[in-house]
Amino acid sequence: MPRPFLGVPPTALPPWLTHALRAQRGPVPWNAVVRGVLAAGPLLVVAVLVGREPLGVMAALGAMFAGINDRPGSRRTAVPRIGVPGLAGAAGIAVGTYAGEGLGAAPLTLALTALGLLAGAVSAVGPVASGAGTQLLVAAAIGAGMPLPEPGWQRALFFLAGTGWLIVLRLALPTPGALANDFRFDGERAGVAGVYDAIAELLAAVGGEQAGGRRAALTAALDHAQDALAGPRLRRYASSAAERRLRAQYAAALPLAEAATALAWSGEALPARTAQGPRRLAVAVRTGEPCGPLPAPARTVPGLRALDDALLHAAETFDHGGPRPRRTAESRTHAHPHPLGRGTERTARKGLHLRPLRAKALLRTVTGTGGREYGLRVALCYGAAVAVAQALHHVHWYWLPATAVFLVKPDLGPLVSRVLNRAAGTVLGALVFAGFAAVLPRPEGLVALVAVSGALIPVATRHFAAQTAVVTVLVLALVMVGGEPEASWSRIGETLLACAIVLVVGHLPAPGQRGGNVRARLATATDAAHAYLTHVLSGTGDGTGRGTEGSGANGGDEGGGADDRATRWALRREAYRTLAEARAAIDRSAAELPTLARHTAGTDEVAATLERLVDTTTACAVHLDDTGRLTPRHTERLAALLDELVDRREYAGLAASPAGLRSA
Repeated sequence: MPRPFLGVPPTALPPWLTHALRAQRGPVPWNAVVRGVLAAGPLLVVAVLVGREPLGVMAALGAMFAGINDRPGSRRTAVPRIGVPGLAGAAGIAVGTYAGEGLGAAPLTLALTALGLLAGAVSAVGPVASGAGTQLLVAAAIGAGMPLPEPGWQRALFFLAGTGWLIVLRLALPTPGALANDFRFDGERAGVAGVYDAIAELLAAVGGEQAGGRRAALTAALDHAQDALAGPRLRRYASSAAERRLRAQYAAALPLAEAATALAWSGEALPARTAQGPRRLAVAVRTGEPCGPLPAPARTVPGLRALDDALLHAAETFDHGGPRPRRTAESRTHAHPHPLGRGTERTARKGLHLRPLRAKALLRTVTGTGGREYGLRVALCYGAAVAVAQALHHVHWYWLPATAVFLVKPDLGPLVSRVLNRAAGTVLGALVFAGFAAVLPRPEGLVALVAVSGALIPVATRHFAAQTAVVTVLVLALVMVGGEPEASWSRIGETLLACAIVLVVGHLPAPGQRGGNVRARLATATDAAHAYLTHVLSGTGDGTGRGTEGSGANGGDEGGGADDRATRWALRREAYRTLAEARAAIDRSAAELPTLARHTAGTDEVAATLERLVDTTTACAVHLDDTGRLTPRHTERLAALLDELVDRREYAGLAASPAGLRSA
């Protein structure tokens, strides 16, 4: 969770300054620290030993960028998270090198500005695309401005080799403490266990002030586990028993999360023992042992009956290792609805995403309002930095546009917050490096400094100023190993100039309506909430009303009951995920200076109403499963929220809601 560095109450500071002081907390990722030590440093040692320092610098840069993208998660998801930006960075090195050699100042500025427009628009797709866009632009500036004797294709190849080396370390090195189980799936195991922990925390908070925050934490845990399990694979289905078991355990958590959300919506506090079952399941995921008997909640209301059914199904899944357990006379499998087990089986076997990304959807995101605003803002700042750097006739001008890229990317944080942290981090890093450079032997001391900095990157990513300081030390050391003079003071001046350029250009009036990314995210979240609500109220989502009565507590799985459950859970996941993405974009926009923050005023209230609507829809789904009909409380709450949503959207200046949402 983020916390401020200083002891000043956050409410006493403006949002743009509060955000600049926030830092993430959590345990030290020792496995990532070890990979950081073994990444750039050894590559540089080999290059020094063979006398090819410039190519070693390129490989170390690739490893450094890969280390910045080396975040907690499963090994499978780490491959695209690190590899896709690495490929983009290698392409940027090649493009920048050949453009810098063959173009004059003005054509080079135009070419890099166009590249910024493309990379910025692509960044609207998601975190991996954003990382790729960042590395593409930074590497293009380095390729065009760093004087190295090697041709562009060699530079790109060694940059990519550095990225590949860290990927090898990520896949091969086990996580400390994970050797007791199959260490290949330690990230997946931790993600699934986190889901059960989040369910337990939500159940413990029901009826209290923290219930809303715990529900948001459950959404984040489900998103993390879903991404970890749904990463790229060579085969369509899970190829090992360990992976099949984890997917079954994740699927078994979906009805538990649904029941817990419905209970939180009701607002009635629960006995402490209600949260014990999910906690024991979390321990069972981590240890790989059977969960044993679980305390059953009193089956007094629909939410508790749904929770009891989901707990029983989860216990059978854990004890028998799959979604279709061996049945015995003592197993009480008749006590839970058959579609529950079949629904989790379908989810575990056929996929965790309802609608995977398609080329058309990606193109709409890139060319939509969010993509256009991203692209224009990045292109203007990047192009302006390149133009100023070319006008100054500085030999090593690449630092200026590379710094501008890290500052201006809208998805990386509020603009003024990143400017403040970048300036402070660069000054600190440059001063620290100047002190080390004065006493360390060369090149041995500089190589050791690179290895130490690589180890610090996973810890420093908790705050942008700290990350900037560590990266500044690492890059300055690499520059000196590559044969350039010590450049601490020039780096400070270039960074401050880049900060000024981005602050001015980033706040210039722009054509069209600002806040396009927030509006696009909210539109996607509204569509997802509408699809989820329509599905729940119709029973099957096709508008015919078929299946509502047959989905009660004793319904069979003939007639699509299992498919209905699996589709409903997928729609619910999509609604909460898109809402979380919209909320993150809104929070970033709210922390901008008032000149930018005013363009998204009122959108936080729209997101809050959508969250309450999805919570209510979940409560309706659980109640329909139990009784086959809704109570007046459910229908009145739905009607009030739909009306409120329309009013909120009009106040925030958003487009009209999807057709039929008010009358759904």
